[in-house]
Amino acid sequence: MTNSLGPDSGSRSGSHVMVRRGLTKSKCAQAEMVWVALVLLLTALPVGWCGLKDFKDALTFPGCVTGAALMVAALIMLVGVAAVVDCWIRGPISNFGVVALISTGVALLTNVLLAFQTWNDGERVVYKVLSIVLSVGSLLAVIQVWRRLDEIPTPKRVAAALIVSTIVAVANFSYQYLFQPHRREVAPLVQLNVGKAVLSADRKAFSVPVDIKLVNHSDVSFYVLGAEFHAMGEDVTVSPTDLDRSKWREGAEQWARYREKHPLTRREVYQPGKLVAAQQWIPAGHWVEAKDEALTRTVVQLPIDTHFDKLTFYATLSLARKDRLVMGNFGRPGYSWRGVELPHWVKAGQEDNDTIIQTADMQENNAIDHYTRESRRVTTYWRFGLHGVDVAPVIVPVGEEGRTFSEQTNREVRNRYGLIDVLAGPVEQTLDEIKSRR
Repeated sequence: MTNSLGPDSGSRSGSHVMVRRGLTKSKCAQAEMVWVALVLLLTALPVGWCGLKDFKDALTFPGCVTGAALMVAALIMLVGVAAVVDCWIRGPISNFGVVALISTGVALLTNVLLAFQTWNDGERVVYKVLSIVLSVGSLLAVIQVWRRLDEIPTPKRVAAALIVSTIVAVANFSYQYLFQPHRREVAPLVQLNVGKAVLSADRKAFSVPVDIKLVNHSDVSFYVLGAEFHAMGEDVTVSPTDLDRSKWREGAEQWARYREKHPLTRREVYQPGKLVAAQQWIPAGHWVEAKDEALTRTVVQLPIDTHFDKLTFYATLSLARKDRLVMGNFGRPGYSWRGVELPHWVKAGQEDNDTIIQTADMQENNAIDHYTRESRRVTTYWRFGLHGVDVAPVIVPVGEEGRTFSEQTNREVRNRYGLIDVLAGPVEQTLDEIKSRR
């Protein structure tokens, strides 16, 4: 093998070439060319398919750009297959040899980035092994094409083209899979506005109107996994003297178990609230559009002779970002009192509570993760107790719904799919005025 870095006497003046060993039609060369074409095809077909799906169905603009880049890479690799076949049939023609070299270089870069992504986020072992095999195969293909080329016209330009394409691919990959998933989180606001209590016509009951307003100032849309509103009736008992320290501590511990705020003074006697109203205020499965607002009005009704001194209102909203997953509709709900099995963490400490379970299918937000990760479902547990309602959404692999995951795993899942809980309340309203009109 010889290299010539000076001008070729048979070429045009001023053109520089790198002369290498020519392609032959020996059995060894044939096997090498078949290997190169096979690696290019095995890389181009799945890459092109994933690129097409991302370009059509991507949830974000960077996802569309990634899909377009994958389709361009697949096209270059298919052109490379044609160049390899042409070089083998018609003999060493330098231009087609350079095309084969560039296409194998693109295949190597694509497979390395896909291997990094698969081993970082993928869960299916077969795809992890396949990504490594294709990466090694594409590296060998680059070496084989390089060794079999007759000459490389203007090698500096070829090197510059490979370097630029590498920088563009790495930059797009880093933005799509490294920067974007960890950018600043956003969340809508939930506002509770309690109106004035209104006495009924027969003066035997009264109603309190409550406006629940959802404001989304961000440029991100959300799926609604659960939207819960409940009201608690509470008695207010104040001791004329400071409570004994042991009793105050006992009361503070009792209050700390629930969402209701616990007393900070030593004269307020612990009185557990009672659930007087609970309902959905946005149907699960709906979504919140970007830069949008929504208003829901509900009414809490009680008899005028109620013994409660005040009402306390709460609203919660459980969301998932629409740019992180594709979620289907919730199916028929399940009920704990009808024998539906519950995970241990759902029942822990709340064995006597009733639970409603809602489940929906979901997909990843890009084609690569869709194929390399396990299938998952979104499950929402509505736990009803004496002290309110708790909505707990989770995303777990199919068949592992009953498994208890570590806190770190749960945190990673919430960050990956943009699961957030928005809380509003407590908002309190005394009933002295309305009860005085009996």
